Formats: sequence, structure tokens, C-alpha cells
Amino acid sequence: MFEFFKKKPKEKEPPQLLDLDGNLISEGDEVISQRYDLGKCTVELEGLQFFYVSQDSGKKISYVKMIDAITGNQKVKKVVK
Repeated sequence: MFEFFKKKPKEKEPPQLLDLDGNLISEGDEVISQRYDLGKCTVELEGLQFFYVSQDSGKKISYVKMIDAITGNQKVKKVVK
């Protein structure tokens, strides 16, 4: 009888990322990093976590390290083609 009230498990999704200007960042986008001297990076998704991979040095940084404390957005700027 109470089968209707059981909570369904939520499907896990990767977080929604926004750059400094509020633009949505998704996998495969090119961004310019404002931290760690990464320069131009591509956004990669592994499992449920995003990574910024530098095109120059090959460094790989998690999106967690790029969060701006004040706005909650990422410390990157999306390259608009």
C-alpha cells in the first residue's frame, strides 16, 4: 500500500559548470584558465568529474580546484568560436 511513497534513487549526474561570465561549460569546450598557469585548456569528463587539460603543458586539474569562492563559478573563460 505504501509503495507509492518510496523514494526513487536519483541518477548521479556531473555538475553544471559556469565560467566567470556565466556561460555554460561542457565536455570538449576550450577555455582559458585564470589559475595554475594552464593557459588554453580543453574540458574532459571522466566518470562524473570534469578536468581541465592544458593544451601547452598537458597538466590536468580537477574542476574543484577552479571554483571561485565568491561566485561559485569556475575561474576560467570560455573561448567563443
